[in-house]
Amino acid sequence: MAKDTNASDAKILREPAEVQYRHQLEALKQQDKDTPPSAWKLSPRAVLTYITGTAKPIKATIDGKAVEVPITRKFFGDDTIVERAIVTLASERALLLVGEPGTGKSWLSEHLAAGISGCSTLTIQGTAGTTEDQIKYSWNVARVIAEGPKTENMIPSPTMIAMKTGALLRFEEITRCVPDVQDALVSILSDKNIVVPELPDANMVFARPGFNIIATANSRDQGVNELSAALKRRFNYVHIPIVSDQKTEIAIVRDRSKELLERYKIPAKIEDSVLTVLATVFREMRAGTTADGVSFQKVSTTLSTAEAIGVALDSAIYSRFFSTGAVGVEDVARQLVGSVVKEDLDDLKVLKEYLSVVAKKRGAKDASWKAFHDAAMKAVTSAS
Repeated sequence: MAKDTNASDAKILREPAEVQYRHQLEALKQQDKDTPPSAWKLSPRAVLTYITGTAKPIKATIDGKAVEVPITRKFFGDDTIVERAIVTLASERALLLVGEPGTGKSWLSEHLAAGISGCSTLTIQGTAGTTEDQIKYSWNVARVIAEGPKTENMIPSPTMIAMKTGALLRFEEITRCVPDVQDALVSILSDKNIVVPELPDANMVFARPGFNIIATANSRDQGVNELSAALKRRFNYVHIPIVSDQKTEIAIVRDRSKELLERYKIPAKIEDSVLTVLATVFREMRAGTTADGVSFQKVSTTLSTAEAIGVALDSAIYSRFFSTGAVGVEDVARQLVGSVVKEDLDDLKVLKEYLSVVAKKRGAKDASWKAFHDAAMKAVTSAS
């Protein structure tokens, strides 16, 4: 059975998806019976399979050897979300993934680009300082002064490279850019070209088939620099909700934390019993209520699945270097405060209330919850 090279064996900290999962992509390409759209590496059905995974490995020839390649699930949300995203990217409209922080928008964007274009690194990170030059093109000033504006003196943006190669452009946190910069995309999405007025000849760069844009936006930040009506019309919105099923959330945290632990070469395993406590705390504090109807104040911080993964990883690292090496609920409790109390110090009071009202009561009947309560209360006291 062929396995993709794990990032922990690489000489870089994190490989792009198309490198880390290259065996899976190659196996799917070999078995792909549908005709991919122009410039796509895989058909829409194969892209969906790559992202949602298969129950059984598929047969393929990798490096000259006949092997079975497991196709792992990359996105644990509703499969129809992925289907809608793929359909959008196969059309003339761009895709905007919207959701709470930590819901996997960038993760899905990366794997869509890897499966469709075979390249996920053509990326623009939206910030308040992003300029129109970073979206379109800039110049090698020294060479322009010496030789004048020529094509070879131009510095192409990721957008221009994606247009020339028929690839997908990833635009992260688009609503963090100021409106004037956002609107540089209007003509690109409408006309599928970039005008370069400085060049006397061949002053237009046209997009090749396969070019499109995947943008992401946090729902909490949408009001910062909301998209113009003209730009909204050129995007299909796909909303990614916070994972609603606890079993699914535990599976996500387990798989992602395992990947990260392998990357950092931390020989630790987090038992499902520990992950269950972590997921339960996150879900209840997000909702402001427990499964049995106990209510308390909600925290202002977005306790996303990504935050839970961070707590799990920090707990494993702490246990490896400063504790027994076996990750327990006490380790989770120690790392929890930093995630809960991130945006508002008053959330410390909310956490303390949760520990007193919920965790302490459970601890009277369950040793794991008692250990969690005691360690968390100690951490809260230290942070107060």
